[in-house]
Amino acid sequence: MSEKCIKAALLGLGTVGGGVYKVLKRQEEEMTDKIGAKVAISKILVRNIEKASSKVDDPSILTNNWKEIIEDDEIEIVIELIGGIEPAKQYILEALKAGKHVVTANKDLIASEGKILMDTAKEYKRDFLHEAAVAGGIPIIRPLKQCLAGNHISEVMGIVNGTTNFILTKMSKEGMEFADALKLAQDLGYAESDPTADVEGLDAARKVAILASVAFNSRVTFDDVYTEGITKITATDIKYAQEMGCEIKLLGVARNTAEGIEVMVHPMLIESTHPLAAVNDSYNAVFVQGDAVQDAMFYGRGAGELPTASAVVGDVFDVVRNIQYGCCGRISCTCYKDIPVKKIDDIRSKYFIRMQVEDRHGVLANIASVFGNNSVSLAQVVQRRKKGELAEIVLITDSVKERHLMDSLAVFQGMSTVKEISALIRVA
Repeated sequence: MSEKCIKAALLGLGTVGGGVYKVLKRQEEEMTDKIGAKVAISKILVRNIEKASSKVDDPSILTNNWKEIIEDDEIEIVIELIGGIEPAKQYILEALKAGKHVVTANKDLIASEGKILMDTAKEYKRDFLHEAAVAGGIPIIRPLKQCLAGNHISEVMGIVNGTTNFILTKMSKEGMEFADALKLAQDLGYAESDPTADVEGLDAARKVAILASVAFNSRVTFDDVYTEGITKITATDIKYAQEMGCEIKLLGVARNTAEGIEVMVHPMLIESTHPLAAVNDSYNAVFVQGDAVQDAMFYGRGAGELPTASAVVGDVFDVVRNIQYGCCGRISCTCYKDIPVKKIDDIRSKYFIRMQVEDRHGVLANIASVFGNNSVSLAQVVQRRKKGELAEIVLITDSVKERHLMDSLAVFQGMSTVKEISALIRVA
C-alpha cells in the first residue's frame, strides 16, 4: 500500500519558514508512523525565487505567484509565515474559503483580526491553528483550549518577549544600563535594528491579547491592552528592587475579574521567590491560574527559528490527523462570551515610586499628605541615597486605583519641593 501524501504550501521562507522546512525534512522518516501520512511541501511562496533557491532541495517548488497555490486543489494546508496584516489576511481568508486548512504564527494579525479569521474557518469547517503565535516553541494555546478546558481561568501572567527579558537579565545580573544591554542584544541577534516592537511592549501586548481571548473565552484585541515598555527602567531601579527582594520583569498580565477583564503589559517588581523571577535571558514563561488546576507554568524558548518551527509543525501534524479522521474544524473560536475590558484608570495595583525631592524638614509629610488626599496609602518609604542637595526617596503604595495615583502625581508636578518623578513601576 502506498503512503498517503498530504500536500501543503508554505508562505514565506524567512527565519521561521526556513525552520519549518528543516523540521519537516527531519521528520520525513517517522512522519507516516506519527500521523498516518506524509506531508509534502509542494509550493513555497517567496518574493525572490533566485535568492531562495539555495534554501531548498528542489527550487521548482518556489513561486512568487499566489494563484499557483490558491488554485491548486491538491494543496490542503497553507502555512502562513509572511507576517504582518496584509497580504497575510487576504491569503488566509482566500485559503479558508477555498477549503484549505491554515496554520499561522502571525500574532499581529490574530491580535487585531482574529475574529474574522476564526469565524471564516468555522463557516467553512476548516482548521485554523496558531500555536506559534504566542511564546514560540512553548505549548500554551492548545493547553488552554484543550488540556485546561475543565478550568475557569482567573489569571494568565507571563514573560512573552525574549528580547526584553534578555535586556532586563543583563541589567539585573551585570549592572548594565538599558542602552548598553540593548546594544548587546542587537549584537547577539536577539533584538532588531529597530527594537521598538520589543522594548515598547508592543510584541508582548499582541501575545497577551491572544492569551486573554483564549483563556477567558472573550475577544480581547491588541487595542484593548494597556502597554508600557522597558525603556525607562534603569540600573538604579533594579538595584532598589533587589534590595527589596524583588526582580523587575516585563510582564503580560491578564485577569478575569467580576468587573471585567484586566489586560496589561508593563514592567513589574515581583518577589525573587516567584517562579517567573527565575526566568532569565531569552527564555519565556507563562503562569496560569485555574480553579481546578490551581497553578501551572509553561517554560521554554519563546522565539527563534527552530523553537517556533516546532510549534508550527505541531499544528500541521494536528491538521493532518484531523484530515485522516474527518474531524477538521472541531475546535474553532472559543470566544463565546462578551466580557468588558476594564480601562487602566480603574485597575488596582501596588506601585514603586522613586522621587527626587528637596532634602529638608516637612517634605516627606507633605508628600504623604498629597497621597492621602487622593486615596493613596503608603506601605513603605525608603530613603538611602542623596544626589547633591536632593534626597532620593522610594515609596511603595498599597493597592490603589490607577486614576488616584495619577491624580497624586499631577499635584506633585506643581510642587517646588518635588524635583522629579524618576520611576513609576507596578508591584506584584
